[in-house]
Parts: sequence; C-alpha cells; structure tokens
Amino acid sequence: MRRAIVIGAGIGGLAGAALLASKGFQTIVFEKNASAGGKMQQVESKGYRFDTGPSLFTMPFILENLFEQCGKNVRDYLQWQELSPLCKYFYKDGVVFNNYSDRLKTAREIEQFAPEDAVAYNSFLNYSEDLYSRTADAFLFNPLYDLSDLKSLNFTDFLKIDAFSTVSERIDQTFSSPYLRQFFKRFTTYNGSSPFQAPATLNVIPHVELNQGGYYVDGGLYSIARALQKLCEELGVTFRFNTQVDSIAVKNRSIQGIKTSQGQFEACDILFSNSDATDTICNLLPQSSLPVRKREKQSRIEPSCSGFVLTLGCNRIWEQLVHHNIFFSGNYRQEFTDIFENQKMPDDPTIYVANTSYTDTDHAPPGSSNLFILVNAPFMNGKQDWSQIKKEYRTFIIEELEKRGLENLSGSIDYSEVIGPDDFYEKYRSNRGSIYGTSSNSRLAAFLRPRNSLKEIDNLYLVGGSTHPGGGIPLVIQSAFNAIQLLERSKR
Repeated sequence: MRRAIVIGAGIGGLAGAALLASKGFQTIVFEKNASAGGKMQQVESKGYRFDTGPSLFTMPFILENLFEQCGKNVRDYLQWQELSPLCKYFYKDGVVFNNYSDRLKTAREIEQFAPEDAVAYNSFLNYSEDLYSRTADAFLFNPLYDLSDLKSLNFTDFLKIDAFSTVSERIDQTFSSPYLRQFFKRFTTYNGSSPFQAPATLNVIPHVELNQGGYYVDGGLYSIARALQKLCEELGVTFRFNTQVDSIAVKNRSIQGIKTSQGQFEACDILFSNSDATDTICNLLPQSSLPVRKREKQSRIEPSCSGFVLTLGCNRIWEQLVHHNIFFSGNYRQEFTDIFENQKMPDDPTIYVANTSYTDTDHAPPGSSNLFILVNAPFMNGKQDWSQIKKEYRTFIIEELEKRGLENLSGSIDYSEVIGPDDFYEKYRSNRGSIYGTSSNSRLAAFLRPRNSLKEIDNLYLVGGSTHPGGGIPLVIQSAFNAIQLLERSKR
C-alpha cells in the first residue's frame, strides 16, 4: 500500500485525506493544533457556542460529491437548511434591508428604499449567473495546470467574463442607488479582496449565494469539519494532532517525507500540503528544490485581508437581529483604502454579526445571544502592535454597535474573546495572518493563484484556500478534487 502524508487538517487537508484513502493510500494527517478544521473551529464556554471560522455554507453539491466519491451519503453525516432571510443589512442612515434568495421577496424590499434599482437587481443576478456559466467549468472546476486544461477554455467566453473592469466599476454602471451599490460590492470580501481593485469577474460570487442559496448546517458549521474527520477515520486515515511539520525532504524532484518539530522523520510516496501555499513554498521546502525566482515571486504575493473577530456571549436578545447581519460603513471606498493601502483597522468599518442562536437555540442559554463579530482587517506588516490594537478596537466595535441599535451591549457581556491577524498567523501559519490566502486585487490575480501541483516536484500537491481555485468551503474542497485529478494524471 502506498503511503500518503497530508500536512494540515483544514478542510482542504481533510477532503484530500478522504479522497486519498478512498483510492487505497495509507494516509496520515499531521496537524500542528489540537483539532481538525483549520480556520473552521468552534468555541464553547459558559453555555455559549461560537463558530469562529466560516459562517455560511454554499454550493453543497461539492460536499455531496466528495462523500459520494468516498462511497458515502453526506446526509448520513450532516443536515442543513436555507436561511430566510439570508442576511439583514443595516445602513448608516437608518435604512434596513432583508435579503432573500427569493427574488420577488427581495424586490419588494428594494421597492421600499431604492425603487429605481428593483429591475436592475434582477438583471444583475442574471448577469452574475451568466458569469458563473462561463467560468465554472473553465476556471473553478478546472485545475488549469497545463496546456491540456486550456483546451476547454472558450475564447469568446473569456472576452465575456468581465475581467477588464473592476467589481466596483461594473456595479456603479448597473445601479444608481448607493444602497445597492454597497450591497453588491460586499461580496468581493468573500475572498478577501477589495471591490475597487478586483476584476468584475468576481461579480460571480453573488450568484453562488443569492441564486444557488446560502445555508446553515445544523449544530453549527464546525459540524462539517467533524463530519469530514469522521469520514476520514472510517476510511482508515490516521491523525496526529499537536504535531507540527517543520520541513519537507526532497531528492531528485521527488518528496521523500517530512520532518516534525519533534525531530521525527516520516517517509511518504505522496504529499498533500494544506499549509498556506506561501508557507509551503518559502519555508517548508528546501531552497534547492525550487528556482529562486519562484520563491521570491511567492514571497511578494499580496495576501488577502485578514479579520478582527470578537465573540460575545450576551445575556439578552436584540429583536432586530436575525441569523446573519451586516452593519455597513458610511464610506466603503475609504474602508478598503484603510485596509489595503493604509494597512490599518478602518475608522468606519462594516461590521458583520452572526447570531446563530437565532436559528440554533442550543448555542446560547435561554434569553441570551451568541454574537460572532467580524471586521475586515489588514494583513500583518510587522509594524502593527496587535495586542494593543485588539484591546482598543474591541471597545470601539462594542461602542459602534451600541450606536447602531444594540442597546446596552457592553453591559450584557458574559463571555468575550478577541481573535486578530496575529492569531491567524500563529495558529495556522497563514501568509501574514491573511484569512483567504491570496488577494484578487488585480485583473489576473484571481486566475493566478498557486496551482494544486508544483511543476518542479513530482509528488507534491497543494490544497486549501491559498491555492486554486480559492477560499471558502466549496472551493477549498474543490482544490482537493483538483489535486487528486493531477495525481491520477501523473500516473498515465
């Protein structure tokens, strides 16, 4: 039996391990932390439960396909439900907007505050769906590794995927109201990029949520990590937690194995790295295994934004909050200028609040709320004092939310924890503390993420949100499918 090692038990590593085991590999997963899931984690304290990673589940057919490929039915492991509304939006001038996957319901909402854009909303979702139809098979579900992968690309389609405008420019051409403009620009943050820099091709993202549906997994989204770990174990995968991989051994273009922080060497025939691609290329691989130019290029790659996370267990309920809530900033452009150009926490941030106890009453004591609060943050640049920033910004965010209608928030707190970019770096070795790997802040960046196999090394495969096709639960799982496809191609 051939031996496969997986570095990292994030969602990409778990998916890769399951697929490897299903194909007969003796598979071992090495994880530096104490639990599976990578950035998808769950915290429980004082009767409160928080998902501290992804909070929305989309494109469930990809997860269904993974279990099916492994001979299982995902519904024996997980149940999920579509949320209604999908999300509630609070604008600074007092306008409140419930958004649904049902276009007619959403249109009735828009008629109340931006009637001039009600028709444009429907047209934009059709445009977003058309982008998906032109990009899904050609880019998302295609490893784009060598010339054979380019045969499926239709040149006419490429000219119609809106790669030469920015997300913001296309949206401003479509909508006249500031409300719908800001609403649609927020979707670019799903892969950690700025709508004012990223190509308009990323306007495909609204289709995934608004046309295909946004879901909540019963018990919390960490249930996905638990289900994938269970699937792996049923397939014979071995896990070694609290074991950090310090280096990868390479000889004659071939991975020989890995060395752990305890000094133990483990040999393998195949290696899947779910470590951040920059960490794998620049830190884990020996310098002699890759050209200097490739290593330098990877080290210069712009990370996605990071996140400032605040979890609050509160002994009260706010009637205006639903499951997903967005409190928009007053100046969206300045917010992204602060994050990506000034590399500081925004003075006027957009604040996301997940209140899963609205749907799942087990996530907080009776009459209480579990608030997961996320603000987009800059990646680490070596100059920020994150210990001080986290103290000051925690107070600032609580005061801002009180101004936006969450009365006596500060006085209701039973439990609190802050997670910043420094924590993402320390726990997950993500590139400069980024959440989504690489940003898409240029016309080609969205298409030039590190591929799922390195041409210089024969038996190394890269998976996870820092690789092609990108971040988020479904695309991370797709990265494992891509890696397996390239592995099977190498046998021919």
